[in-house]
Amino acid sequence: RKTKKKKNDPENEEHTENNNNINKPKKSFPRINDLLNQHAQQQQQLQLRKHRLSNSTSSNIPSALKQKYIAIDCEMVGIGPTSTKSALARASAVDYDGNILLDTFVRVPERVTDFRTSVSGVRPKDISVKNVNAMDPEEVRNKIGKLLLGKILVGHALKNDLDALMITHPRGDMRDTARYKPFMRATGRSGGKLRPRKLRDLVWEELGKRIQVEGE
Repeated sequence: RKTKKKKNDPENEEHTENNNNINKPKKSFPRINDLLNQHAQQQQQLQLRKHRLSNSTSSNIPSALKQKYIAIDCEMVGIGPTSTKSALARASAVDYDGNILLDTFVRVPERVTDFRTSVSGVRPKDISVKNVNAMDPEEVRNKIGKLLLGKILVGHALKNDLDALMITHPRGDMRDTARYKPFMRATGRSGGKLRPRKLRDLVWEELGKRIQVEGE
């Protein structure tokens, strides 16, 4: 005659728990050699990108074509009670070869509630009215506006920079790396949605350089 085990029998529960533990797959951890090989492959890919980049720049491109391109980048600080509103704090512009055309801090006429130093690199003294090297917003706006006349504008998330400068630029003459599909990441269940990626990650993957480190 078979005897039924009680549902609340401690011995039965312990036996079931032991069986479950036996059936659970063991966690696997990567081997050190695999990690080293993966790191070596990543470094090799970076070197290849650098090599392709060096071969495709400067000497092979006509100077007339280079003169058509200008890249800008702006840093903003937070203003207002919640610091969600942005104000222009620094503006930079370079030509095709990276030569600096303009790089200046900008005096902020309103009270700054968040300097965002960890990202922007902007400190209180940089945009203080006592900083004689900083420019007024209108002066910066006029200078960059003149630089962009008839040019192709390059940047990352350019809408934010143009909004901070309070200027516009023809959409057909803009090259935004945040909107360049090969640089975007696929999201969603089927991967059908494309999202912009962080400039920091793109620069590391494509150029092998670290940026935005400790407010740089």
